[in-house]
Amino acid sequence: MSEIKIPELAESITEGTISEWLVKKGDKVEKGDAVVELETDKVNVEVNTDYAGVITEITAEEGDDVEVGDVIAKLDENAEAGESNASEETKEETAEAADDGAKENKTAESSKEEAKEGQQEEQKDASSDTSQDVVASPAARKRARELGIDLSDVQSRDPLGRIRPEDVDSTAKGGSEQKESKPSKKEAPEQSEKTEFDKPVERVKMSRRRQTIANHLVDVQQEAAMLTTFNEVDMSAIMKLRSERKESFMQKHDIKLGFMSFFTKAVIGALKDFPLLNAEIQGKELVLKKFYDIGIAVSTEEGLVVPVVRDADKLDFAGVEREIRNVSQKAVNKELALQDLQGGTFTITNGGTFGSMMSTPILNAPQVGILGMHNIQKRPMVMPDDSIEVRPMMYLAVSYDHRIVDGKEAVQFLVRIKELLEDPYDLLLEG
Repeated sequence: MSEIKIPELAESITEGTISEWLVKKGDKVEKGDAVVELETDKVNVEVNTDYAGVITEITAEEGDDVEVGDVIAKLDENAEAGESNASEETKEETAEAADDGAKENKTAESSKEEAKEGQQEEQKDASSDTSQDVVASPAARKRARELGIDLSDVQSRDPLGRIRPEDVDSTAKGGSEQKESKPSKKEAPEQSEKTEFDKPVERVKMSRRRQTIANHLVDVQQEAAMLTTFNEVDMSAIMKLRSERKESFMQKHDIKLGFMSFFTKAVIGALKDFPLLNAEIQGKELVLKKFYDIGIAVSTEEGLVVPVVRDADKLDFAGVEREIRNVSQKAVNKELALQDLQGGTFTITNGGTFGSMMSTPILNAPQVGILGMHNIQKRPMVMPDDSIEVRPMMYLAVSYDHRIVDGKEAVQFLVRIKELLEDPYDLLLEG
């Protein structure tokens, strides 16, 4: 008998949640076959078996949390498909046959006991709850019997008129002191049925990724001295350039010229001028990174993920657009690998795709800077000659870790991005 265990996944991942079993008990598998999909903090990964054989036991169900090294299934290397089920059925039949005699002997006694208990319950119900027409939960009926209260005297706070245990307790308190029940362990199960909501709610278990995102964001806010500075950028020049070049760009590179390549290149240019925003803190040291792996936030059904465009400074506009398209598609299709998410130096997030006008992006630790893009809106702007023109404007936000980035540097960093975006021809020439 061999065991299928959760293997070492990555240095930073030690546990996960069983997302979906790809095999079932009794299935025959070959060495290297994927048997289960595991949801980790960052991506979904498939766990493969190191043995060939028949699955005889599955010890972890879908939704269970497991850690590296945990046994999730067992297989018999010498069995054939279907043998496991057949042998177990035979064992069950033998056990059932052996128990039949004992069960028959106990049937009469148990029937008498059940009848006696049923009579006692009926008598108890009849004496303590005379109104069977009242709509009440089983817990409320039990509570009323304990307190000796007639349910027809209880006033419900439920809009549908259903009586709940708390309604019974309210009636008991409003009546006489001596009818109040003594604190006992019996009341504990009733407490679990109580809720702080008076109206219907639905409770849904958070996915492991959503839990990780939530914990990660809280940790960032507690550990980093996070501040945000804002500015606005006139998108006229970029929109004009895109309009002029979009057809030739598409024909030459087989990809659309979007906004993200301009922002990625502008961020890289600003990071070169203000390198502390491309750093991170490790203990008592600052690690100044001499490379530019830019994270691009992508929204998926499971939550926000930040795949990384590697060496973005070495890519041209078409290369950046192509890489962003590839990682975005992989994120949506749940095809991201762990290496796609690791090692970013700075992050760009675009809330404008959902209509956001202004927001405060949260740092993607251990990074110390993140740029937030927003919706483009036409607004009247005062020009240098005091004339007023309608221009497509976008608010920008840079959140930064004040432990190593001063406000002056953060403001100048954002101003530099603004300058590069408002003069995209120089940006194109600089690459």
